[in-house]
Amino acid sequence: MNFPENLRYTSEHEWIRVEGETAYVGITDYAQSELGEIVFIDVPTIGETVAQGEVFGSVEAVKTVSDLNMPVTGEVLELNEALDANPELVNNDPYGEGWMIKITVKDAAELDKLMDAAAYQASL
Repeated sequence: MNFPENLRYTSEHEWIRVEGETAYVGITDYAQSELGEIVFIDVPTIGETVAQGEVFGSVEAVKTVSDLNMPVTGEVLELNEALDANPELVNNDPYGEGWMIKITVKDAAELDKLMDAAAYQASL
């Protein structure tokens, strides 16, 4: 399992990487391994502001569908369009090419409520 130090993590297995005014969100290496082969990502919330902990979309694997929860309150700016044709990017590179959404963070203080890599790894 991979636990990058530059990310923050939720107990629901999402990660967030802040880059200036925007942030990238996806699911962790652990989550993708538990879900198995990912076949579809659905994010109906583009353009909407979603509160921390609320559902922003879902991920469909061969055997199950799982909700995606927002790590921090933010406006959903963009869905990773590469996932439309290649949802397996989430399995192959969950922290890089397999990112799911780009958001604008509304309250940076919410990041402090998330786990760092060591705390996330310890929670598993």
